[in-house]
Amino acid sequence: MAEDTHCAEAPLAGADTLWEALRVLLPPTKEALWLDLGEKVESGTVKLLQRAAELFHRGLWGECLQASEAVLDYAWEKLNTGPWRDVDKAWRQVYAFGCLLKALCLCQPPREASAVASALRVCDMGLLMGAAIFGDILIKIAAVLQAHLLSRKRPDHSPGQEQPSTKKIRRDPVPVPDVKVERAVPRLRCPSLQHFREHFLDPGRPVILEGVADHWPCMKKWSLEYIREIAGCRTVPVEVGSRYTDEDWSQTLMTVNEFINKYIVNETEDVGYLAQHQLFDQIPELKHDISIPDYCCLGSGEEDEITINAWFGPRGTVSPLHQDPHQNFLVQVIGRKYIQLYSPLDAGALYPHESHLLHNTSQVDVENPDLERFPRFIEAPFLSCILSPGDVLFIPVKYWHYVRALDLSFSVSFWWS
Repeated sequence: MAEDTHCAEAPLAGADTLWEALRVLLPPTKEALWLDLGEKVESGTVKLLQRAAELFHRGLWGECLQASEAVLDYAWEKLNTGPWRDVDKAWRQVYAFGCLLKALCLCQPPREASAVASALRVCDMGLLMGAAIFGDILIKIAAVLQAHLLSRKRPDHSPGQEQPSTKKIRRDPVPVPDVKVERAVPRLRCPSLQHFREHFLDPGRPVILEGVADHWPCMKKWSLEYIREIAGCRTVPVEVGSRYTDEDWSQTLMTVNEFINKYIVNETEDVGYLAQHQLFDQIPELKHDISIPDYCCLGSGEEDEITINAWFGPRGTVSPLHQDPHQNFLVQVIGRKYIQLYSPLDAGALYPHESHLLHNTSQVDVENPDLERFPRFIEAPFLSCILSPGDVLFIPVKYWHYVRALDLSFSVSFWWS
C-alpha cells in the first residue's frame, strides 16, 4: 500500500506523551495480557505468541516486533484458507493480538515520523480481520493514535495551493429517473411509534420518514474535507467494480484518503465503493454525529445488536436488486440516491440467482432489463423514490431494493430485528 502523506506526523518534540497514553490502556499485569485460545490454535503458534508477549514485557521492542510479525504471517494464512465463516474465532484473536503487539512496538520512542501512521494501519487490520480482545483494546489504541496524528499533522497544502475538494468532482449531467406519483414511496413527517408500527412496520410497507434525522450533526458537518480529517488515515475495505454481481468485481484495502483521491476526486474508469462497512465501530468519532432512530425500539433486539453500516462513494455506484434479512432504516446524509422497491410477494418475477451465495440477489438489471430472459419482470409492481439528505427510508425485512447513487453520496443504514 502506498504511503499516505496526509497521515505523516510532525517531528516529535518534548516528552513522549503518546507512549504514556497507550500504556495506560494495557492490562495491568503480565498475566492479564494473555488470551485463552483453546485447542484450535497449534502449540507452536501459542509458544510463538507467548515469546512475543515475553519480549514485549522485557522491553525488547525490536525482537518483539519480529516475533509479532511472524505471528501475523502465520495467522494470515489461517484467515485466508477456506471460507471466512469457517475461520475459528481463536485465529482471529491471534491475529488481533499480533496486531496489538506490533502497533505498540512501532510506537516506542524514538520512532520514525511515519511510525504512528503505520501503527494505525496495523490496528485497522486487526479491527478488520481480527476479533475483539481485552475489551476492544484495538479500538482504544487506534483512537489514541488518530488523535495524536491529528494534533501533530503538518498542513497538507501551502496557502496558495489548490486543495482537492468537491469542486473538482465531475458535475456533468446524470440521468435522473422519473418517479411517478402513483408509484412513489409515501412520505410521513415524524409519525408516532404506534402509527409507524400499525401502518408500516407490522404490514411491511416502505415509507420515507421526514424530520427524523434533519437535526443530526452529520447533516451539517460531513463533507469530503471533514471525512478526510476524521477518517482519512484509516484503512477500510473498498469494493471495486460496477456491482457485486459482475465477474470483475473485487475488494481491496486502502485508506479513506486514498479512496477519495482515486475514486471521488479524480476521474477513473473503475468504480470504487466503501459499502456495507461498520465504519462507526471502527471510528467512534463519526458515530457521535449520528443517532439510532427511535423507531428501532420497536424491534425485539437490544440497541447493541443494531448493525450500523456506512455506504460512501461517487455517483454511479449501484447495489443490484436484492433483499436483506433485517428491518432497515437507510438515512441519506450527502447527495441523492434513486431506489426501487419490490414486495417479497413478487419474488417469483424478480428471478433470484440460483446459487446459494447470491440467492438474495436478482439476476435482472433493473434499469435495463433483458425482457427476453426475464419476461415476468415487467409485471412486477414497484415503488420508487429519490432519497435526499435528511430522508430516512424504511425498507421492511426481505423487501427487495435496487439503489443507484445520483451524486457523490454518503448513506448510513441501521439493520435491526
